[in-house]
Amino acid sequence: MAEEVVIVSAARTPIGKFGKSLRGLSAEQLGTIAAKAAITRSGLDPATIQQTIFGSVLQAGQGQNIARQIELNAGLPVTSTAMTINQVCGSSLKAIRLGQSAILMGDADIVLVGGTESMSNAPYLTPQTRWGHKFGDITLTDSLAHDGLTDAFTDIPMGITAENVAAQFHISRADQDAFALRSQRRATAAQQ
Repeated sequence: MAEEVVIVSAARTPIGKFGKSLRGLSAEQLGTIAAKAAITRSGLDPATIQQTIFGSVLQAGQGQNIARQIELNAGLPVTSTAMTINQVCGSSLKAIRLGQSAILMGDADIVLVGGTESMSNAPYLTPQTRWGHKFGDITLTDSLAHDGLTDAFTDIPMGITAENVAAQFHISRADQDAFALRSQRRATAAQQ
């Protein structure tokens, strides 16, 4: 078993505006771009990667196990394993921790971890049509809002929740901006 776990490479999925230049790329395609870039930068042979763990929140319409799709499309062997996780906004960080655990527990020596999303490709759902709709209107459910941006228990959008938390803990917009700037600077410094 490993005593220490290290990150040997990193790459960011492309970022675009909602419904704009990247809307033709699925979450799997965006994740594959990042995975291939990270593998190339690391200098690792893809055949040595034993497991892939990816976080993804908006899973409707993606097909089974997006981590497996990314894994195989990034050139990893079919003998490797893959798992997709959904911990909402913390999905990618959870993927990192699960990768760390896999290495520390001796389940794998090298793990590809990440997260991917395509808000532009989140489909509309028609749940009442599964068994046929006999009469009346059909309601479309926006999976982006329903599965990604609204709390399942309170029906409160996460943006409002963020505002409520900021108010509760007296976190000003200036404090948030300063924290974001500091975080961005640290991320930039870490990559140099």
